[in-house]
Formats: sequence, C-alpha cells, structure tokens
Amino acid sequence: METMTEHRPHLLANKHDYLPAAGHDALLPGYDLLTRVLGMRRVYDTLVRQAGLAAGQRILEIGCGTGNLTTRVKRANPEGDVTATDPDPRALARAQRKAKRMGGIRFERAYAQELPFADQAFDRALSSMMLHHLDDATKAAAVGELFRVLKPGGELHIVDIGGDMTGDHDVMSRLMKRNHHAAGNLGDAIPRLLTSAGFDCAVVRSEPHRMIGRLTYYRATRPR
Repeated sequence: METMTEHRPHLLANKHDYLPAAGHDALLPGYDLLTRVLGMRRVYDTLVRQAGLAAGQRILEIGCGTGNLTTRVKRANPEGDVTATDPDPRALARAQRKAKRMGGIRFERAYAQELPFADQAFDRALSSMMLHHLDDATKAAAVGELFRVLKPGGELHIVDIGGDMTGDHDVMSRLMKRNHHAAGNLGDAIPRLLTSAGFDCAVVRSEPHRMIGRLTYYRATRPR
C-alpha cells in the first residue's frame, strides 16, 4: 500500500521553491498528455531497462512528477521496494492515484538536495528529465545526496537534456543552447558533475529528439 509522508519545512521562502511538474500548477492536468506527445513512454522504458533492476532491490526515484516512470519501475520489478520523491504535492497526489493498486511504492514529498533517507539506503536511483530544472548549486547538492544514499556499488541512472547539441541548422538544438534551464546540462556538464561527487560515470547513449534537441542517458556508479 502506497503512502505519502508529511513534508518538513523547506529553507527557502518563495511561493514555490520548486518547479511544478508541468512548469505551472494550472498546466498539471495536461502534463501526462505532454509526456505522450514528447514520446516519453519509450524514454522511460529505455531508462528502466538500462537500470538493470532486480528482485529485492531498494529503488529511489527523484523528481517523480505524476508517477509515469515510477509505475513502470514497479511493473518491471514487482518485488522491488520503490520510493518516489517530488517536492510538488499536486503531482504526488496524481502519482498516488495511478499507483493505488500497486503495493511496494512509497511516495514522499522531498527535495532532491535534501533527501530524508539514511546513508547507503538504496541499490538504484533514477532521474528522468529533472536535473535541467535545477540551478548549478542545487544540482550539485542533489547529486551529492544521491551519492550519499546509494550503497557502494549502487547505480544512479539518468535521462535528461544533455550532450552536444550539434545540429547547427536544427531549430530545437539552437533553442536548447539558449535555454537557461538546459544550458547547464550540455556538453560534458553532467559527467563532470557526477564525477565531482565521487561517481564513476558513463554515457550510455545519446540521441537527437525532434522536440527537445538531444536526450542523453547516463549511468553513475558509487565505487565499492
């Protein structure tokens, strides 16, 4: 039976100190339609296969939004213990409804840079299309937290805007180069970030995307 724990007060004091799943609260009802238009189902499935999930693992997802990846993780690994976090309570409520017939999923309102979990608690961690929303300092703090909560030998699997936007004549590539959210992910920024946190990092695959520019999949392993 899935649960959602209470949120502890956050340090920042603006109206939203997180980016809502759809970018704005009012757009949340259309978020799942947007992910389908973007072809994210295939992306989620690719990330789940990459993660190499196995029975008995404890799995963490950060920035779970409305639970699209979360439910796929659980279907792929019914015997795994899944914890999904997001700072957006409205998105978490939708995720809970999607997973109401699934056991072994816990939803928790939490910030990636302040994970409320013990050291070395998880075997796998996943992040889909979340890191590019964070500023550099928050991104570094989040990756540091992921390193802390993963067991030695544990793996972090990421898919996000990233890599080299090489299409000089591609409209989306040009736009992403200018986008302040995406710019901090481009080139080798993510591998450098992961390595600086202590991970061994590999780029698993990178592919053009007609509406996002380029998606890149990363695997980061906490050394034993």
